[in-house]
Amino acid sequence: MGTAVAEQEETQHVWQLPERLGLVPDLDRLRAFLASWVSQTDPEVRPMIECQLSGRAKYFRPVTAFACWRAMSDDPVPRDVLHCVAGVELLHNVSLIVDDILDRSRYRRGLLSLHCRFGFLPALMASGYVMATTSRLVADDPYSVHLLAELMQRLGVAECLQWRLRRQPLGTEDWRGIAGEDTGSMFEICARAGTRDDRLRRFGRLLGMLYHGCDDVADVRGTTALGGGSARDIEDAILTLPVAVAMRDPEAAFMFRNSSPSNRAALTSKLVAALPEAEDYLDALAAEAENEAQKNARNPERLLALIRDTRLLSRA
Repeated sequence: MGTAVAEQEETQHVWQLPERLGLVPDLDRLRAFLASWVSQTDPEVRPMIECQLSGRAKYFRPVTAFACWRAMSDDPVPRDVLHCVAGVELLHNVSLIVDDILDRSRYRRGLLSLHCRFGFLPALMASGYVMATTSRLVADDPYSVHLLAELMQRLGVAECLQWRLRRQPLGTEDWRGIAGEDTGSMFEICARAGTRDDRLRRFGRLLGMLYHGCDDVADVRGTTALGGGSARDIEDAILTLPVAVAMRDPEAAFMFRNSSPSNRAALTSKLVAALPEAEDYLDALAAEAENEAQKNARNPERLLALIRDTRLLSRA
């Protein structure tokens, strides 16, 4: 019981990260900016956008960008950084809307998902409206335009790659490549948006890969720390970190390649057995990110705290 309570407290600790890092004023500016934008959206789509943005969010991506800025500068977060971070957060919500539709998820952040509340077509059109908005937010800033365009292209390629490689019993290096271009690309863009250059590019990528891997492990554990807990990846035979570790077992590789409802319980048992080694892999990934932060940041303390809190997300 004591261990379970301690782990729950660790996960709750993640929600307090902005306060501990001294980033609450920056997040308040972001929320105010987004609220002002929402108030000016077309009335036809405004209820959907308000609904999508109203759920409780950890703002891990904006926190990453603001922490990267403050790791390099003592100046206030400038307008261009704020607008680019707002664009990344909106694109993240676009990806959530699409994911929920594809996964037929009924809930997101404790609320009915957008397509369940408003319908498939309205939800898709709202996501397109939001995506188009991101370009307008940064239209006078070529650097941010380039970042957001690169992000959408990389996310699209990563999703296609991940789907094409399903049912293939690949290893951790293959998982690393997918994670680096999926969640890794979004956190990398956050780091580059925060510093306005590439000094923390690799740090951001590693942090995103760590987040992705913790999500993979949390899904197998059945936790909800990252909004997961779904068996969808197992059903679709997607290459996750526990899968990549488990594929060293020929029997697990055979079941994964021929994934079906009849062998799902046995395959899940193999993934559970792979969790300790997956956790070790995440520890090594966290150490890589820590090395990047200490090597490249002027004031790495906030970045190290980000890594520690991200690492906790697999352990609830």
